[in-house]
Amino acid sequence: MTLRIERASDNHRTLLRLIGRVGSEHLGELRVQIAPCGPNLVIDLEEVNLVDVEAVRFLVACEKDGAVISNASPYIREWMSRERGIRS
Repeated sequence: MTLRIERASDNHRTLLRLIGRVGSEHLGELRVQIAPCGPNLVIDLEEVNLVDVEAVRFLVACEKDGAVISNASPYIREWMSRERGIRS
């Protein structure tokens, strides 16, 4: 399965809804999509079913830069917490 990115914006925030599998091969496109979003970015992971380590590190970096990561599954949240601990 590939990654699909849906984008929605209003005057206050930009929502990127990720659907499918997020792998290192998708990070370039995600960076392109995120670059113009500014500080009010929400990345919705409700329909993400698989990530790799580079994707988790990318999500941790996005969160550190101020993005809100929403609807992440428990395994992704746990993995992100562990990566934050490793990087501290």
